Amino acid sequence: MNSNLKFFLTLLGVSAAAQGLALVLPPYFSELFTLACINAILAVSLNLVNGLSGQFSLGHAGFMAVGAYVSASVNVFLLFSLHGNPLGDQIALVLSLLAAALMSAGAGYLVGLPSLRLKGDYLAIVTLGFGEIIRVIILNIQAVGGARGFIGIPTTTTPFLVVFVLTLCVLLTHRFIMSSHGRALLAVRENEIAAEAMGVNTTYYKVQAFVVSAAAAGVAGGLFAHYLSYINPSSFDFMKSVEIVIMVVLGGMGSVSGSIVAAFVLTFLPEALRPLQDITHVDLRMVIYSLALILMMLLRPKGMFGRRELWEMLKLRRAQKG
Repeated sequence: MNSNLKFFLTLLGVSAAAQGLALVLPPYFSELFTLACINAILAVSLNLVNGLSGQFSLGHAGFMAVGAYVSASVNVFLLFSLHGNPLGDQIALVLSLLAAALMSAGAGYLVGLPSLRLKGDYLAIVTLGFGEIIRVIILNIQAVGGARGFIGIPTTTTPFLVVFVLTLCVLLTHRFIMSSHGRALLAVRENEIAAEAMGVNTTYYKVQAFVVSAAAAGVAGGLFAHYLSYINPSSFDFMKSVEIVIMVVLGGMGSVSGSIVAAFVLTFLPEALRPLQDITHVDLRMVIYSLALILMMLLRPKGMFGRRELWEMLKLRRAQKG
């Protein structure tokens, strides 16, 4: 079977299974599942920068915000004529997500081109500043609600579409890693000076990863906006960026499957601890959440999977048992 056909059938099969699961699950768990998938898209996209290229970005929520507000604005102000029937709503959503991806990629290019010449803490500070600049700009644009938030966004995001985008993101990321561009980025991560000496244009490849990562974050922001139907600048603050970084670090820097598992664990964990509040009458969720992260980093400093993928670890365990 043609590899592209396998690729497409995998996307459809996984997405259809997710839609069926969402119909069976109670609405509460279905919502958690959808939000976990959106967080997984963010974590996988950030892993391109923080894990694959060895940089450290702290402004991923800024790209998510760009995608969320651009997609909502395009859908509400430009594509309103398509609303009113399921097909038109989905076409409007897809078009608005494409606009979100393009605008977020453009923002990633504008930020990445000058800042990715920096390294380590300096890059983290620049990307952190970018994220806060985006949030403050949105806060002062009254056309999209300003501090009140953007209301009236069509609720058209479905579990099928979210899982479709997540699966597409994972498969494309895997192909990207296995390509010559991915190998160049791995060389930059391992030793940037040696990579430059071998003729690798390090700035070009780092900016390329930054742009792709920003585009995926923008799509995740668009899905988020069209799922909750309301967005607010406070949803994309510094703590959101930190949350995404934690998912990447906990899963393993450079592990795509690790980012997905960590995104699901960190999305479900606070809700799983909610019954404790009824028992103790004190909200201990974030205390336990923080302690769990500290213990995880002490016991597994490289994250759950390190730089390996889930299937690689399963093969290794089978080999050890054999």
